[in-house]
Amino acid sequence: QVQLVESGGGLVQAGESLRLSCAASGSTFRQNAMAWYRQAPGKQRELVATITSGGSTNYTDSVKGRFTISRDNAKNTVYLQMNSLKPEDTAVYYCYLVSSLVVYWGQGTQVTVSS
Repeated sequence: QVQLVESGGGLVQAGESLRLSCAASGSTFRQNAMAWYRQAPGKQRELVATITSGGSTNYTDSVKGRFTISRDNAKNTVYLQMNSLKPEDTAVYYCYLVSSLVVYWGQGTQVTVSS
């Protein structure tokens, strides 16, 4: 059974930074691509960033240059470093993994950016 546990969310002011962490258990982590999604109130869940097993990354346009996704295979953990945060980044952030064709989500961590 795969489990994903996010942490690191909080309340910050615009321009500040946060680092989210997602610890994975029960999967062959280093073989899996990982992703971060977010969902703002009243909006659909959107893909924020992805990282392949080989470390290649991709970002949605609105966070390029501000967010960085990374992974530590020794710790089975994926990170999302978020800099220059904006009020429009306010959302619940979710960790995402696909293992053996099954999709897994973390419980989510709230990020709130005040103006």
